[in-house]
Amino acid sequence: MNRIITLLALTMAFALPAARSRAAELVMFERPGCVWCARFDAEIAPIYAKTEESRAAPLRRVDLNGPLPADLAGIDPGVFTPTFVVVKDGREIGRIRGYPGDAFFFGLLDRILSSTGSEPARL
Repeated sequence: MNRIITLLALTMAFALPAARSRAAELVMFERPGCVWCARFDAEIAPIYAKTEESRAAPLRRVDLNGPLPADLAGIDPGVFTPTFVVVKDGREIGRIRGYPGDAFFFGLLDRILSSTGSEPARL
C-alpha cells in the first residue's frame, strides 16, 4: 500500500510542472508613463489576483522599454500600451489592445479564455 501511495505521489510530482507549463498566461505589455496602464493599475490590478480569471491566466507584466523575454519572442507586443495578450503553450490565443475600462475588461478577457479551454470557473 505504501508503494502505491509513493508511486502516486511521484507521478503527481512529475505531472504538475508539465500541467503548469501548459497554463494560459495574461501578458500585459506596458511602458512607464502610460496613462491607461495607470488606470488599469488603479481599477483592476488590486483585485485581479483574487479573481477566477487570474487562476485561469495569471498576470505577467512586461516593460516594453526593456528586452522582451525569450519565451515571448514570437509574440508581437504591438504599439499601444497597455496591450494584454493571452498566451498558452507559447502561442498567442487572443489580445486586448488598450485598456477598455473596468466595465468591459473582464468580459473581453473571459471571451478569450473561453476559446483557450481555460475558462474561469464560476461558483
